[in-house]
Order: sequence, then structure tokens, then C-alpha cells
Amino acid sequence: MSHLTRARDVFRTEIAALQAVSRHLDESFDRAVDVVAAALARRSKLVVAGVGKSGNIGRKIAATLSSTGSTAVVLDTVDALHGDLGILNEGDVVLALSYSGESEELVHLLPALKRFGVQVVALTGSPQSTLGRHADVVLDCHVPREACPFNLAPTSSTTATLVMGDALAMAVMDARGFKVKDFAQRHPAGAIGRAMLVQVGDIMRRGERNAVAPATSTVKEALLAMTRAKSGSVAVVDRRGKLAGVFTDGDLRRRMAADDDVLLRTLKEVMTADPVCIREDALAAAAVRIFHERNIDDLIVVNARREPVGLVDSQDLPKLKLM
Repeated sequence: MSHLTRARDVFRTEIAALQAVSRHLDESFDRAVDVVAAALARRSKLVVAGVGKSGNIGRKIAATLSSTGSTAVVLDTVDALHGDLGILNEGDVVLALSYSGESEELVHLLPALKRFGVQVVALTGSPQSTLGRHADVVLDCHVPREACPFNLAPTSSTTATLVMGDALAMAVMDARGFKVKDFAQRHPAGAIGRAMLVQVGDIMRRGERNAVAPATSTVKEALLAMTRAKSGSVAVVDRRGKLAGVFTDGDLRRRMAADDDVLLRTLKEVMTADPVCIREDALAAAAVRIFHERNIDDLIVVNARREPVGLVDSQDLPKLKLM
């Protein structure tokens, strides 16, 4: 089997595993969401526990939960019985991960968990296992087979458990009414947080760096304005100073191929009317989304009166750490 064939086989196997787990979803998932959301509403927390590969997946699930507003910590199952159980409080919810449901360290932990008055939500591939029988809610992560050719190395099963954790985190996020602004507050140092907290007016080019010209100006005059502003476009305004169109250096190149007198044309003749624009008080995230969706290089910024007051150049976004 070639390397590419093996890779595609792994993809097919794991996709099939996810589809199978999706079919397992039932009212237990709703109960798990309710249990977790209720705990968080009373300011309790989620404690994620797992061993080996399940422990690695658990750490990622805990990180996803925390970043989406659900307070989550990781409990080391080995150290738990040697003092780390002190992290638990009555009312907490334990997300216990074990595909077999028989991981020795986790099974030994179950009696102690019950004495703390916590609820246990199990993510396991064996609902009838020791873990499954002692859990308050079981999320069935059973997969038909692992992607490993020997059906041994945790592959499909860890992927399925990870996706189940993601599904739980997203459903809990919905249940708790978690908003974009809440997400941004938890990611202030990253591109996502900056784009959601910063406004367009904070990042736009303004003043001399914002090329603006009347619709009656010639293309030659517009090019001079663009050169002074070191910009690849000019915002075209009508006689009232409101945005009427845009003309870009790309427009010029395309026009020159068919019109020898293009430099003498007025902007009104050659501009793109009603261009894409954005308000200065919009979030930078909205500008980033427009760049991705519309495949443009420059985005004109307008005020409440639709007067062009700035420009966002896509080349500025990486420097601003917004892309």
C-alpha cells in the first residue's frame, strides 16, 4: 500500500467512525448538556479526567470548553488519589474519558468522586463498562474500527472522543447564550480577539493616506491622489461629498488595454459605482470577513453620512496581526 493510499484509507476510516458516532447520539447528549449548563450556572466547574491518549484528548476538550466560557480544569488521574482531588467541589461535573471504560486509574477514582457529590459524564466507547455503569450520563463514542491497520492504536476512537467533546462544548455554549464579545474577551492576545475588540476606525488609513477625489476629476488627477496617499485605490465622491464609487490601479490596467485616452476620462465614466464599504464604528472582524468573502484589496470606510473617512488596505492586516 502506498503512502497516499494509506493516508486516504485513514481519512475514510475516521470519517466513517464519526458518522457512526453521530448516529449514536440520543437524549443522553441533551442530558449531558443540561447537567453541564446547570453546573456552570451555579458557578461550579468542569473537571476533565482521562488516561494516556484519552488524557491528551481531555486536555484539548478542557481548553475548548474554557475558551468558550465553560470553566474547565484537567485532573491528573494518577495524582488525584494523592491529594489532587482537592480540586473538586460539590456541584462540579467530571468529564471522564476512557474508550474502554476500564482504565485502571480512572476506575479506582470513581468511588472517591462519588463521595464528593459530583456528577460524572462519561465519554466512552463501552457504555456497559465500569465507567459507563457508574456515570450519571454516558456519551457513546464507540467506533467500528481504528484507522490503525492492526486495529490497535487509538486513532478513530480518539478522533471520535475529541469531536464528541467539541459537540458538547458548542452545545453548552449555545445553551448558555455565549456571544462573540464573550469569545473575544477570552482571546485578547490573538488575532481573533483583536479583530473582535478593535474597531475599523482604529486600524484604517486616514488623512493624507486616504485618497479621495470628486467624480468630475480625471483619471490622471486620481492617479496623482493615489500616488500621494501611497494607495492602490481612490474613493470617488459626488458633489455632496458622499461615496459614489471607487477606482483602483487594477481598473486602470484593465482600461488601458482598450482605451488610449483613459487618463483623460472622468472618474464618473470609469469608476465602480456603489462599492463595498464599511462603517468606521464596525468591528475589525467585519472588515476581515469582507476581505475573505469579496476578494478585494481595499475597503473604503465611511461615516454615518456615507462620507469616505478612511481606507483599510488588506496588506495592513498581517502587520496589525488581524489575519
